[in-house]
Amino acid sequence: MSDKTALYPGTFDCLTYGHLNLIERCARVFDRLIVAVAVNSAKKPLFTLEERIEMLREAVKDWPNVEVAHFEGLTVHYAKAQGVRFIIRGLRAVTDFESELELALMNQRIAPEVETLFMTPTIGYVFVSSSLTKEVLSGGGNVSTLVPPHVERELRRKLL
Repeated sequence: MSDKTALYPGTFDCLTYGHLNLIERCARVFDRLIVAVAVNSAKKPLFTLEERIEMLREAVKDWPNVEVAHFEGLTVHYAKAQGVRFIIRGLRAVTDFESELELALMNQRIAPEVETLFMTPTIGYVFVSSSLTKEVLSGGGNVSTLVPPHVERELRRKLL
């Protein structure tokens, strides 16, 4: 397992500046960062898996140590299969903490050698979420400060 590689998993439906804030900061800390789009049959994403991967690739293209992948199943199993020792999870508020802590503790039980690291976005992105972004755009609001331009174009194409 590599101490220099981390996994940042998520559905990324839609990719926000909050996600990119964590990706950029992790890319400075780790030699290699795998940003992995999770296939979760319990969720009904707006974007297809391929669309989410493409939007992520476009957004991270200038960071040579960041790669985009996808997976199905348990995150911790994917982390182990990739030889990753650290899973990055974003926390925006206290409301995120309880569910993220439950996941981290279960992952610890399944694979004690894989550590979960919690990161908070910088203050300007604490309120940004994919679901809120979609809601704001659907209601006629401006999302240009919440998502990159290529993501906003795709959101408009899907929602408006």
